[in-house]
Amino acid sequence: MSSKKAQIGMAPGAQQYWANDIFAALQELGVRQAAYVPDAGHATLIDLCRDAAKIRAIPLSTEEEGIALLAGAWLGGEPGVLLMQSSGVGNCINMLAMVRECRFPLLMLITMRGQSGEFNPWQVPMGQATAGVLREMGVLVHAVEDSAQLGATVAAVGKQAFDTNGAAAVLIAQHIVGFKSFAAQETG
Repeated sequence: MSSKKAQIGMAPGAQQYWANDIFAALQELGVRQAAYVPDAGHATLIDLCRDAAKIRAIPLSTEEEGIALLAGAWLGGEPGVLLMQSSGVGNCINMLAMVRECRFPLLMLITMRGQSGEFNPWQVPMGQATAGVLREMGVLVHAVEDSAQLGATVAAVGKQAFDTNGAAAVLIAQHIVGFKSFAAQETG
């Protein structure tokens, strides 16, 4: 009997390297809550947040819940971050209007899908539209193509979001995260 299982193709330890840089930046920013929809691209970063004494990692059912959660966190004095992949951006459009009108900071770290090498055609439309959709909703967008720049970019973008009470997103290129594929595997 065969089944299909999602796999990610990347060099061993590659995600660990950039996840550690981002985690250090989040700690420097004083982030206390990390809202996330489970995502293989953010898996190492999610684990780091879950294991941290000063960060509360909160799993979500859907990405837009994270915006409301982080608004409340900010009002309670706890900066936060929303971790998601690009396909989740489409779920957040209406909630981004609240961020814009209420002027509270929102830092989003978005692992990209739908870029060159994507195997899943359903991921391509939102992956291609992510930056433009976010910009249309008043979000400052910073795309990162080099994993060595992630820590510094997250630190700078997070500081800007928290200092200006604005929304900002760091888009993490798909080649940094790794490419998913469905590989047939035999099961017993």
